[in-house]
Amino acid sequence: MAALAIMFSGQTAKAQSSQTPATLHAETTEVALASLPAAPAMDLRMNDAPVTPAPFFASPVVAVSAPESNRPEHRFWDRENTILFAATGAAAGADFFVTHMNLSGGGRELDPLVRPFAGSTAGLATNFAVETVGVIGVSYFFHRTGHHRLERLTSAVNISSSTFAVAYGIAHR
Repeated sequence: MAALAIMFSGQTAKAQSSQTPATLHAETTEVALASLPAAPAMDLRMNDAPVTPAPFFASPVVAVSAPESNRPEHRFWDRENTILFAATGAAAGADFFVTHMNLSGGGRELDPLVRPFAGSTAGLATNFAVETVGVIGVSYFFHRTGHHRLERLTSAVNISSSTFAVAYGIAHR
């Protein structure tokens, strides 16, 4: 509203008179100030009343507590996980065996992550052992954080990928 008053009064003054720019500016400022409400005056005197600080938070704080027992819904080494981890180890062992046979027969490793370890039997065995331990570690992490479906899914995905690698290795000897 104030900017509108400044623009409107400035255009009217220019169109109706041939005053100097300084006079136009003074008239424009007077019109603009007249259209604005007056601000309350600040009281800078010291009062005898004690000063109480304003509260730090403007809104109420709601305290949220964690559940008292964050117990997992099942033990980590239950029957299902034991079977899944045994199957993960068996699939990794079969993958090692087929990969080792293909490499010793003149084949090449197709997985770029395993390729650096394919030069020696010990390196290849270490790779598949670390893979199995890694699957168990990731499953344990999901178990501890309460993601029990992901805990089981981690092993299932690894078993299926190792089984596919075994089937592909046997089919393409």
